[in-house]
Amino acid sequence: PNRPPRGRNKSSHFEDLFSSEQEHDPRLIHINDPVRTNDRYEFTGNEIRTSKYTLITFLPKNLFIQFHRLAYVYFLVIAALNQLPPLAVFGRTASLFPLLFVLFVTAIKDGYEDWRRHRSDRNENNREALVLQHGDFRSKKWKHICAGEVVKIHSNETMPCDMVLLGTSDPNGIAYIQTMNLDGESNLKTRYARQETVTMISHSSYLGLIKCEQPNRNIYEFTATMELNNQRIPLGQSNIVLRGCQLKNTEWIIGVVVYAGQETKAMLNSTISRSKSSNLESYMNRETLWLSAFLLITCSVVATGMGVWLFKNTKNLDALPYYRRKYFTFGRENRKDFEFYGLALEIFFSFLSSVIIFQIMIPISLYITMELVRVGQSYFMIGDTRMYDSSSGSRFQCRSLNINEDLGQIRYIFSDKTGTLTQNKMEFQQASIYGRNYGSSLQSHRANMTGSPSQKSMLMHYSWHF
Repeated sequence: PNRPPRGRNKSSHFEDLFSSEQEHDPRLIHINDPVRTNDRYEFTGNEIRTSKYTLITFLPKNLFIQFHRLAYVYFLVIAALNQLPPLAVFGRTASLFPLLFVLFVTAIKDGYEDWRRHRSDRNENNREALVLQHGDFRSKKWKHICAGEVVKIHSNETMPCDMVLLGTSDPNGIAYIQTMNLDGESNLKTRYARQETVTMISHSSYLGLIKCEQPNRNIYEFTATMELNNQRIPLGQSNIVLRGCQLKNTEWIIGVVVYAGQETKAMLNSTISRSKSSNLESYMNRETLWLSAFLLITCSVVATGMGVWLFKNTKNLDALPYYRRKYFTFGRENRKDFEFYGLALEIFFSFLSSVIIFQIMIPISLYITMELVRVGQSYFMIGDTRMYDSSSGSRFQCRSLNINEDLGQIRYIFSDKTGTLTQNKMEFQQASIYGRNYGSSLQSHRANMTGSPSQKSMLMHYSWHF
């Protein structure tokens, strides 16, 4: 309760190093002093979350996403109409069962998908890295790493956060990083540690101040300076390693954390998992609109016919079969009135009753079947032994059950390299050497030879095939 309010550290003498258009003041990182770095409690921890729901938000958010399907809105309207006494064709409770069942099945499926995201986040946050603690590098869970701490990464390990390099196993401070998780490129990138920080590593005196820009999404730029031994050392994009990258061909590196958790460039570029829909589902939404329009037209015709019939038989409604307004019995109920709402309301109720009767034009069983089939498909795909990689011990992962039917359907192919999808092949066709033809059986012709043999011409003919 006595903590000071959150704020941003300000530094007036640093304005010349950053653009005046920047919205915030530079961030101050005290090397190997996370308490002083975060004395204003402005930095987040290194824990990440990629899941879509929580226990509190699951029900409202999931229902909101599910009712983006037009058919579900249609079934909800039908169930609501069936609750009105003049329109009840089926049992009030029974009419809710199909819609509740399909909503329940879809919610279970979405909940299972998000539970796997929570499990993946938990495994990621509980990974361990070597962090400098009390003068020695000790294991610490990723989620407990803070800005300002010094971290040591060995070869083939993944970066737990965005770090400025202080030193590497290479005497020249070179490190090789694989950024496949960020930009998809498999070739190694080179990163450098400034030579001024080599003595820091050799003497284990991790002291200094880094002034860097506020967290942003640009993974190809980084602007910062380091104040070390009364020197101001400029830092750039080649001096920082980002979360998700892997260390390759380098025994170890040591760096100081500048961005952690949701403030890392990788997490700022990642978006919340959105609900995906397949082409089949989009097509079904369009068909639902057309069927709904046809249903409204049909019910309008029925209601119009009902209105014409009531208008012609207004005086005979008491005695007409199937539409008597009074009971004709020998008991107390003799000549008791039925519920007659008037001509206009009778037409309106006739329209709504027709909607309930003709609702089978859009079968809810189709959507129930689709959800169950998707769950079954994912089970068989995950258990497919031919898609199991024994070298890494990984199997097929079905992370979104809503797009199973889009697998293998290719609409566009993009390529940024000439020859990726074509074959460039040069075949030898004919050559004329010293007046003699070699190759295909074209008409032989002799070249004019003048001067010494070294000046004699050589003619060659190639053809290109694509």
